[in-house]
Amino acid sequence: MALRIVHYNDPILRKKGEKIVGFDPALRLLAQAMIDTMHEAGGIGLAAQQVGVARQVCVVDLRQSDDDFDWLLDGAKPPRELFMPLVLVNPKVIPAPGTPEEIVEEGCLSFPGIRGDVPRPDEIAVKFHDADGIPHVLACNGLLARCIQHEADHLQGILFIERMPKKVRAVIDPDVKALAKATKEAAKIL
Repeated sequence: MALRIVHYNDPILRKKGEKIVGFDPALRLLAQAMIDTMHEAGGIGLAAQQVGVARQVCVVDLRQSDDDFDWLLDGAKPPRELFMPLVLVNPKVIPAPGTPEEIVEEGCLSFPGIRGDVPRPDEIAVKFHDADGIPHVLACNGLLARCIQHEADHLQGILFIERMPKKVRAVIDPDVKALAKATKEAAKIL
C-alpha cells in the first residue's frame, strides 16, 4: 500500500521524529508501506516524515543500483538481496574516523525534480534496530552511506538543501521557492 509523499515546505518535514520504543505489527505495517511507497516513486530511500509520520524510522533499498559501495552488516557481508530493503529504526550515524567528505549530487522524493551537490562523509557506521527490534551495526561507504545519512537527517528534521554549499543552494533556490508555494497552495485545497 503506497502512501502520499509530502513535499517541501510541509511542516512535518522539519519535525524531529519520535524515538520508537515498541516494535509491534503497526511498525512493521508502516515500514512495509514506506517500502512500497519508495518503490512506487522510484526512490532509493524514504523517511517516515516524508509520508507524514514524525517517527524514527526510514527505509533504504539499493538492490537495483549499479553504484559500487562496500558494506559489513554485523561483521559479515551478506548479498544485498538478503538484507535489503533495509528498515532502520532509531538509527545513529557515526562517520568513520578520518574519512573524507565527498560532494555528490543528491535528490529527494520530497523535492521532485530538484537536485544539488551535498558534502557528506564517504564512510560511516550506523547503529539501528530492524522492524522486529533486533539491533544491528552496518558499516558502509559510497551511495549506501550517503543514502542512510540523507534519510537519518530527515528523521532529525534536517533537509538536504540545508547541507548544500551556498553557491549550490543559490542555483536551485528559485525551484525550491516554487515548490514551497505549490505545497502551500495544495494544502489550501486539502
